[in-house]
Amino acid sequence: MKTLFITFLLILIPFTSSADLIIGGETDYVVKKGDTLELIGAKLGVNWKKLVKDNDIDEKKILSIGQKLKANTRKIVPVTVENGIIVNIPDRMLYFFKEGKLATIFPVGLGMSIKDDQTVWRTPTGKFRITAKEKNPTWYVPESIQAEMKIEGKPVLTVVPPGPDNPLGKYALKTSIQGILIHETIWPNAVYQFRSHGCIRVLPEHMEKFFNEVELNISGEILYKPVKVAVSDEGKVFLEVHRDVYRMVKNLKDEVKKLLVDKGAAEKVDWQKVDTILKERAGIAEDVTKIEISRR
Repeated sequence: MKTLFITFLLILIPFTSSADLIIGGETDYVVKKGDTLELIGAKLGVNWKKLVKDNDIDEKKILSIGQKLKANTRKIVPVTVENGIIVNIPDRMLYFFKEGKLATIFPVGLGMSIKDDQTVWRTPTGKFRITAKEKNPTWYVPESIQAEMKIEGKPVLTVVPPGPDNPLGKYALKTSIQGILIHETIWPNAVYQFRSHGCIRVLPEHMEKFFNEVELNISGEILYKPVKVAVSDEGKVFLEVHRDVYRMVKNLKDEVKKLLVDKGAAEKVDWQKVDTILKERAGIAEDVTKIEISRR
């Protein structure tokens, strides 16, 4: 397994496809003008409530420009491919592979679990291709969203032209999954959240570079893996657990046990650590290796 500790998520990372891969690690973030806890979480791919806890922050107080925050961005890459796009829904991360390398990773915003009793806005799983690239796109509002606008008493829009009020931003990639786009968002705080109508929302600073790198017809897949396990060459076991936001896994602990057995690591872990991670579901890859006490 390769373990790569990074400060920023948008970088080039070499790897061997036969190995488990861990990215990120403990880092410092310096608060900038306009930052909120949610926005910092969106930039780093970290739950903002974890930032509050780890930095002993009073969330009712305004952050100070220049304030330094500790963050842990460590994650396990869910799968590796030669070329293509991988999105893991519970992870809220997009992984872009080119020529056997993990070229780019960044946080994304995804579909709401349940909007109301009639409508589910979940991002679907499955394989896809990029079928179109649009700069300064026009948004043709789906009928389901038009109906929502009407229910909420908002003006019902059918078409939104390019511009600052267009939810698709300046760049959009159309996928072969009906109605699902990967696009820039004008609501940065919605990234690393489940607030979209199914589309995949990307921060502007990530989307422009990604848009220029992606080629038409490149393949991709949207996964649903709330639990990830990796084992290092040294035998260390790492576990990452996210909330089962779409309620698609019957029992997360059973899923952990299955993955550990598949990796041949069930006897190597400290189950108290495992239980803590299952309880917290913080979305951070943690070392759960059992510490062997040597006897003299």
